[in-house]
Amino acid sequence: MIVLIPAYEPDQRLVTLVGSLRDAVPDARVVAVDDGSGPAYREVFDAVENLGCTVLRHPVNRGKGHALKSGFRYIAEVHRGDDVVCADADGQHTVGDILRVAGRVRRAGHLVLGARRFTGTVPLRSRFGNAATRVLFATATGRHVRDTQTGLRAYPGTMLGWLQRVPGDRFEYEMNVLLEAAQAKQAVTETDIATIYLERNKSSHFRPLVDSLRVYRPLLRFSASSLLAFAVDTVGLVALYSMTGALLPSVLGARALSSTVNFLVNRRFVFDGGAKPLRPAATRYWTLVVSLLAANFLLIDGLTTAGMPLLPAKLGTEAALFAVSYLVQRRLVFTPHPRSRRTPRSRRGPRAHRMPSLPTAPSIPTAPSIPTAPSIPTAPSLPTAPSLPADQGRIHVL
Repeated sequence: MIVLIPAYEPDQRLVTLVGSLRDAVPDARVVAVDDGSGPAYREVFDAVENLGCTVLRHPVNRGKGHALKSGFRYIAEVHRGDDVVCADADGQHTVGDILRVAGRVRRAGHLVLGARRFTGTVPLRSRFGNAATRVLFATATGRHVRDTQTGLRAYPGTMLGWLQRVPGDRFEYEMNVLLEAAQAKQAVTETDIATIYLERNKSSHFRPLVDSLRVYRPLLRFSASSLLAFAVDTVGLVALYSMTGALLPSVLGARALSSTVNFLVNRRFVFDGGAKPLRPAATRYWTLVVSLLAANFLLIDGLTTAGMPLLPAKLGTEAALFAVSYLVQRRLVFTPHPRSRRTPRSRRGPRAHRMPSLPTAPSIPTAPSIPTAPSIPTAPSLPTAPSLPADQGRIHVL
């Protein structure tokens, strides 16, 4: 089992967590990523290093998502094929819960989430935030996930390459993982864990406004695009009707204009569907438009016939079809071509896992070309390196 802990400006709770893990499972490998915490926190990372934890360092803060990707790259190279459990550094996850999700991923072979029940004393922003993302995630994907914001997650070793290609560098990364997993039809299992908030989650670096915007950005973009299309449709209808005096042609013309604008905006800015050929995407989009138009009429007609007033019937129908439209466009209309999900080697970030190869420098093919390498006086000072279990207790600067 590999436990990956991204950490930014951690306190003694990180040391306690690593020590407890090592006590409970002596052969457990722990990798911590110092995400640019700075010199003031070096003692904390030195302490976990002394406990046998491998420390990867970012010179500057790059965000939780980037830290996780650095850890995944390192583990994929050094501990190829091993399952990974991601845990937070602030003491919210107990050793028992970490071991529980580790056992579950070993049996299931797919993504496992440690899901909190949000019982007891829970900060309002945490309770509200998770409830909101739970509803939005269900709207966007058609899947129900009880705890979309959990940081305790277990991944099988086969997913590490895929995880490095999921977009996002900060808190939005973990939501993107769930969205991408749903789009790729990957299985997701939840297992119950304790709900722990220490000092009302005071140590969290989550910024409610900025980071919430990052998490909700895909849905916010879709909402903005829909509002733009509504404005274009309204202006187009008024303009065409004033010129022609004919309602039906004006409605159809305005809808054609607004849906074209909506298609282009969604393809370019909302769903990143630029890699998908234009004609198939346009065909599917216009099929969706016609289907939604028919469904809109039938639902409103059915609800009003049943006795519901027109305005509530209209609002309820539009809300339901909004969710359907987002889901279909994300999963069918603008699904990127598989090649667009591959990250070109030249664009990948620094390869954290190259650093551990330093102790074996003599075996690198180019090493023999350095004639003075054998005479380096400090080489004999590393007698304890071979005794470190599987690369633990090392520090690597990324």
